[in-house]
Amino acid sequence: MKNAVLLNHKATILNLLWVALPIILLVAILPKLPESSTLQANYRYPFPPSLPGSDDRRGSLLREVTFYQQRVSQDPESGMNTAALAVAYMKMAKGTGESSWYLLAQQTAERSLTNLSFNNNSAVLVVARVAQAKHDFTEAIRLSQQVLKLERGNQQAQAILVTSHLALGKLSAAKAEADALANQSPNQGNLSLQALVQVAQGRDKDAINTFKLAIAAEEPGETGSSAWTRTMLGQYYYKHGQLALAGELYREALRILPRYPLALLHLAELETRQGDYKAAESNYDQVNPRTKETSTIFDHVVLRGKARLKHLQGEEKASVDLLDKAEILLRQQTTAGQTNGAFGHRRELARLLLERDRPQDAIEALSLMQSELAIRRDAQTLDTLAWALFRSGHIPEAKSTLDEALRLGTQDATIFYRAGTISEALSNHQQAETYFHLATDVDPTFDRQARQALGLGLDNFGF
Repeated sequence: MKNAVLLNHKATILNLLWVALPIILLVAILPKLPESSTLQANYRYPFPPSLPGSDDRRGSLLREVTFYQQRVSQDPESGMNTAALAVAYMKMAKGTGESSWYLLAQQTAERSLTNLSFNNNSAVLVVARVAQAKHDFTEAIRLSQQVLKLERGNQQAQAILVTSHLALGKLSAAKAEADALANQSPNQGNLSLQALVQVAQGRDKDAINTFKLAIAAEEPGETGSSAWTRTMLGQYYYKHGQLALAGELYREALRILPRYPLALLHLAELETRQGDYKAAESNYDQVNPRTKETSTIFDHVVLRGKARLKHLQGEEKASVDLLDKAEILLRQQTTAGQTNGAFGHRRELARLLLERDRPQDAIEALSLMQSELAIRRDAQTLDTLAWALFRSGHIPEAKSTLDEALRLGTQDATIFYRAGTISEALSNHQQAETYFHLATDVDPTFDRQARQALGLGLDNFGF
């Protein structure tokens, strides 16, 4: 009985890792980083980063894909085998970030549902994850609720509900689901999701305590979850001006999972802020170390990060060239539609256009964000819409939009600073001063260089 409980507990954690957390495969093995001498002991990973036979993660998942492809080829009408293949494709999608794997996962899951239209929750959840990846959060919620009606307590479905509600700005609903998950099974994945909801609500002390509980609950071998949790905690400290601690957490994540893209991207952003441009560029180069014909969800972030580096070093032509490449990718992913596995990166494209600071770009950015608001309504989306409204001359509307973002409670220096800028434009100088003080209360290091380094638009959940 005890072994069955342990196996069930392990299965729950593994399911959560590829549902709600971006598990990244090792595309190359790097030398292990030494233990940090300054990282707090309760933030260190206490287990060996690699278990025997676990180094070749990509190869392991490719073997899983091949296995189920063979099973499906032998019995093409089998709904269960086709669902298992769809799950394997989804793991590859989450691991590589390549949209082609998402397309394969969606098509295969839909074929599985055609063959087996009932009691096929695995296929339904794959379709839900693809919908979430494409920012169709309403559909992801509908499908997850469909699964929960048939299988009460399905933690994969509940995790999708948490992250989808967060994206929609429905923090009460996200909290209810996250609390239920954490109470039902207080493992690292569930507790980390609960901490992220608390961050979104501005419950910073609760969030830190929950992150610590999540790390204390980790188990050996679950390196994807452990690296992700520390990266998210590092992002929290980064946004609160504790840069040294943030850097140590990112590096610890990379010690656990070498070349983990989210940790590399956040570390590069931090190094840009610190003026260590060489180290930042090196980390950007490691995100996609191989030349690929297919694009990934990280490509535009790398290009924008490198463009910012070139701009800060006075290399304007190189900066513009990189931004142009990022814009091309984002436009492809924004306008290609839902049929080919493309992601809808309207918000990221709008941010890029606003960074260019050209009148025609502000108008397009506003149009993009007005469309985006129908899809998600979290603090970052409202902040970007307010930015576009402000740049387009709609200052009262920008204030109203940012007021909605502030009511969510998220403690973000960028949002407070923008609120101060808008208040200044409306001649509300006392209110502006209050917002500027709030920005530096959240992040005492929030100076001009910090503002230039912020804003890559990284999603916490990989959607």
